[in-house]
Amino acid sequence: MAGNVVDATETSFENDIKADVPVLVDFWAEWCGPCRKIGPIVEELANEYEGKAKILKVNVDENSAIAQQFQVMSIPTLVFFKDGNKVDELVGAVPKNAIEEKLKALL
Repeated sequence: MAGNVVDATETSFENDIKADVPVLVDFWAEWCGPCRKIGPIVEELANEYEGKAKILKVNVDENSAIAQQFQVMSIPTLVFFKDGNKVDELVGAVPKNAIEEKLKALL
């Protein structure tokens, strides 16, 4: 993944979400049009919140166990974690300000 976005896998996920900062996880797939639409927004946020938040991407086709664990039924789904615990989520191709609002609330 480009820039400050981390590709999480089933092997790394548990450690990836344990951070001193809020974590945003983008559940996506290559074939998903809405996922491609918000991908650049997620990357922008990763750059803007560098050091303040951690941004992960989970490809649901390659990491289905994680998607099942968090009951991801539709993509894109954005899941927010604080202290390793799920605290919020957004489903669908939401605008940048909606994602940013959730991130700011966790800072």
